[in-house]
Amino acid sequence: MSERRIPTRKSTSKMTRRIASAAILTAMAVVLMYLEIPLPFFPPFLKFDFSEVPVLIGTFALGPLYGVAIELAKNVIHLPVSHTAGIGEVSNFLNCSVFIATAGIIYSKIRTRKSALISMAIATATFALMSCPFNYFITLPLYSQVLGFSNEAIIGMSAAVNPLIHTKFDLILWGFLPFNIFKGVVISAITLVIYKPISKLINATAEKTK
Repeated sequence: MSERRIPTRKSTSKMTRRIASAAILTAMAVVLMYLEIPLPFFPPFLKFDFSEVPVLIGTFALGPLYGVAIELAKNVIHLPVSHTAGIGEVSNFLNCSVFIATAGIIYSKIRTRKSALISMAIATATFALMSCPFNYFITLPLYSQVLGFSNEAIIGMSAAVNPLIHTKFDLILWGFLPFNIFKGVVISAITLVIYKPISKLINATAEKTK
């Protein structure tokens, strides 16, 4: 018969610090999610925000599971003010979780600056490529069926800012793909610069979590 391990005060304190850190990073992500920025040459419904920065920081500091949990909490909190009947939040969670989890898993193996760079580069490529079939087969059809936006209307508003877009496939190739590459690169660059100072402010969790 195996003995049941009783949580110690030290392990309980460590878990409390992690949860508190995750809560703070979630709050930061929610606030940043409201600060959407339209970008030139991209469809107007693709707006950039910096909410993945605290999520990625949480992933590196606390681990990929915490990162995905922060990503989920961020989108759930944003649901009451959704303008897309929750479709945008579900899409954001599923697509960005690929980015977050990929970077977190790779970085957790070797926690160095070089590993962080490699993990974010691979995560950006994976995120951008995986989002293509997801948006083509799931997100765009849902926008059409649930919100009543036809493919022609979506393509029309996209073509108005990007003359390369004429079809649904063009929208994925010249809209979603470059947008997600840009998003991954910018989020990664900012995280690389501010991760160490922020990690010290969340009780040096990065050094204690494996």
